[in-house]
Amino acid sequence: MGAINIYHLYPDHLNLYGDRGNMLALCRRAEWHGIKVKIIAVNPGDPINFSNCDLLFMGGGQDSDQKLVAEDLKGRSREIHQAVEDNMVIFAVCGSYQLLGHYYTTARGEKINGLEIMELNTEAGKSRLIGNAAINCFLWDPPRTLVGFENHGGRTFLGPGLQPLGKVLYGFGNNGSEKTEGAVYKNVIGTYLHGSLLPKNPWLTDYLLKKALEYRHQEIYFCKLDDSLEEKAHQFALNLAAGNRHK
Repeated sequence: MGAINIYHLYPDHLNLYGDRGNMLALCRRAEWHGIKVKIIAVNPGDPINFSNCDLLFMGGGQDSDQKLVAEDLKGRSREIHQAVEDNMVIFAVCGSYQLLGHYYTTARGEKINGLEIMELNTEAGKSRLIGNAAINCFLWDPPRTLVGFENHGGRTFLGPGLQPLGKVLYGFGNNGSEKTEGAVYKNVIGTYLHGSLLPKNPWLTDYLLKKALEYRHQEIYFCKLDDSLEEKAHQFALNLAAGNRHK
C-alpha cells in the first residue's frame, strides 16, 4: 500500500465554485486504489514543512484572499521553489494558478506579486470570462479532454517555453484569445477550470496521485475502477460546453 501526504492550502480562503470537491475526489480515488492519504489543512500563519508534503492543493479565491495568501507565502518562497525543483506535486486552481506567476494586477490596478514558480503574468480584464469549458489536455499522448467551469476576470499570458495544460475546445482559457488553458511546469499544474474539476475528470485525479507516489519513489498497481458515473458526468459537462444540452 502506498502512502502520501496532501496539504490543503488555506481551505477557508481558497474554495470557490466547489474547489473543495477536488480534495474529496483525491481522497476517494486514493482510497479505492489502496493508497493511504493524510490530509493536512494549512491556514494562514501555520508552519509548513514542505519536505513532508507530496501534493499541495491550492483552490480559487477572491482578490482579497489572493493578497492574504501571497503575503503569507512570501517568506516561504525559497522552500516552495526547492520542493518544486525536487518534483513535489502542486495542483492550483484559478486565483492560486495566478499566484504561481510573477504577478497579478487587479481591476483596481493593485499589483500582487506571485511566487514566480511559472513564467506567466496575469492582468485584470474589463469583463469576466465565464462558462462551461473543455480542453484537449497534453498530459497524455494522445491528448484527453478535461471539462470544467471557468469564471475569471484575469487574463493570463504564458512566457516563452512554458507549456499550457491544453488547447481550448470550448470556452475562453487563459486569456480568451490564444486558445490555451492552464500551464504545466515539472509536476506543477495550474488551471482556470473549477466545477469542481477532478470528480468529472478521474484520469487527471489518478495522474496527480501517481505523480505524488513517484515523488516518494513508491510504485503501486492502480486498480481498474468503475468510472461509468464519472464518465457520464464528464460527457454531460462536455455537451454543456459544446452548447448541446440535449444529449
